[in-house]
Amino acid sequence: MESRSRSIHKSTSIMISAILFLSLIHTSHCFYLPGVAPEDFQKGDPLKVKVNKLTSIKTQLPYSYYSLPLCPPPKILDSAENLGEVLRGDRIENSPYEFKMREPQMCSVLCRVKLDAKAAKQFKEKIDDEYRVNMILDNLPLVVPIRRQDQGYPTVYQLGYHVGLKGQYTGSKEEKNFIHNHLAFTVKYHRDPLTDSARIVGFEVKPYSIKHEYEGKWTGNTRLTTCDPHTKRTVVNSNTPQEVEANKEIIFTYDVEYQESDVKWASRWDAYLLMSDDQIHWFSIVNSLMIVLFLSGMVAMIMLRTLYRDISKYNELETLEEAQEETGWKLVHGDVFRPPSNSDMLCVYVGTGVQFLGMVLVTMIFAVLGFLSPSNRGGLMTAMLLLWVFMGIFAGYASSRLYKMFKGSEWKKVALRTACLFPGIVFAIFFVLNALIWGQKSSGAVPFGTMFALVVLWFGISVPLVFVGGYIGFKKPAIEDPVKTNKIPRQIPEQAWYMNPIFSILIGGILPFGAVFIELFFILTSIWLNQFYYIFGFLFLVFIILLITCAEISIVLCYFQLCSEDYLWWWRSYLTAGSSALYLFLYATFYFFTKLEITKLVSGLLYFGYMLIASYAFFVLTGTIGFYACFWFTRLIYSSVKID
Repeated sequence: MESRSRSIHKSTSIMISAILFLSLIHTSHCFYLPGVAPEDFQKGDPLKVKVNKLTSIKTQLPYSYYSLPLCPPPKILDSAENLGEVLRGDRIENSPYEFKMREPQMCSVLCRVKLDAKAAKQFKEKIDDEYRVNMILDNLPLVVPIRRQDQGYPTVYQLGYHVGLKGQYTGSKEEKNFIHNHLAFTVKYHRDPLTDSARIVGFEVKPYSIKHEYEGKWTGNTRLTTCDPHTKRTVVNSNTPQEVEANKEIIFTYDVEYQESDVKWASRWDAYLLMSDDQIHWFSIVNSLMIVLFLSGMVAMIMLRTLYRDISKYNELETLEEAQEETGWKLVHGDVFRPPSNSDMLCVYVGTGVQFLGMVLVTMIFAVLGFLSPSNRGGLMTAMLLLWVFMGIFAGYASSRLYKMFKGSEWKKVALRTACLFPGIVFAIFFVLNALIWGQKSSGAVPFGTMFALVVLWFGISVPLVFVGGYIGFKKPAIEDPVKTNKIPRQIPEQAWYMNPIFSILIGGILPFGAVFIELFFILTSIWLNQFYYIFGFLFLVFIILLITCAEISIVLCYFQLCSEDYLWWWRSYLTAGSSALYLFLYATFYFFTKLEITKLVSGLLYFGYMLIASYAFFVLTGTIGFYACFWFTRLIYSSVKID
């Protein structure tokens, strides 16, 4: 009953966050975003330390902090989480740690735990899978500083500390599991000299494993001999580590040190988001720009060729071979705008692509402006979901406009398929993956209440908006073809091997993928290796390059196709650019086997399931760009043809 009421409470808060999202953005002012305004602390003020999920890059399955028998507070309280946080598997709860601002603590005892066989097994499994404990103080995640040997490089920060480590006793070959039961926290603060108040700008930890000892019987006031503030004995290494074994007791302790810092509150995330490899990103941009310049040159040549006949009137230099090439695309003017087979499905996919393009574009703009910084936890995913829902109106409009041009009359059927096809397939895959996560009892499993909220967003807002867009689009006058279509289809001559549809489609996807694959490496690393991704300026540039590349490669291959007197360009233009999604999935497979250490079957299925969704979305996005580029190109060149 308690878990059911908790999921109902979460779903209510998610629904409220979904409805109030835009108004929150609207009411934000100055530099600070909603929920991430600075908080001033006086000396002695209590600081709320919160615990988050346990994460592992080996299993990709998050668990709640208290799924392990760690020290609990008197009453465990859930923090209100937004839609994005729940979908990410975040479970933010209170902790028993008691911090007081600028009042250092030494060897504070948290609790004493005696492990039974089940608890020892749980700890061992989490240590084997390299799970990390995540904590939060004043909205800052806990990090472990790793100082590099070479002085030229800055300190690297890893999110969260390991539950424990594996090792061997001296002279023994048997591997044992040791738990990190002593935490040395460092809270960095920036002090205002006028008011003497301080703002938290850093939250670091050094974990240690130590077998604590004490004299006599254990009581609430027992003093430890291994860590005692009265004798100034502190834990500085893990030379006598605490082994994880059944029927052994573990004493959890912590220190808190406060350090004044010159870093101001507005810059406190800079250390987390430090990008030491910006040269690689610039290389990626230059590499992509070279592809764009090459394709732009090709498109410019083609555009000049289409105007060649007019130019030749003045200089009369047209050769027989050039004339044959020139007349190829003009010969199919009576068939080039003939509606394709499965035109309804093309309308649906084009509409979905417009919806996706709108969502990505607006999300990018928000991200570049700083609205979706990592400090606004879960903000990126929440924004993407809500923008997808509201972009439904453009999906309906685009699909019904195209449908009417194909002389269709049942616009409601197309609108319904536009509203349900892509989200339905994604939701089905997501539901299966969620069931697998449920089976592992992971906190990454989306609760029933959140599932219900997603369905309400889909059918309550997105579907009606698609129908509204469809209605508006269908009421508009139909798009007129620049040339008349013949009643009898023209026979397509036998094509050269390199103009084979499958070959040209697969070739077309290479360059768009080539424009983004370097940036793709960093995106995959941030998702699957639990790192921050905050170089949205670079990403926005790469996205614009991707749009141009998809458009240009589609135009070039469409022109070659029309010159070969093959007028079936509608679907091919979509698939040419969309085939880059196949290369994305193949690269994701390569990344899985070369960069990740996932060994569990469920974790592997999760990876490939989510990457399949990402590739499908990429297919819809790039395919739509390619289609509209060819649509504009064919209308442009055929509108200049004077038919006798």
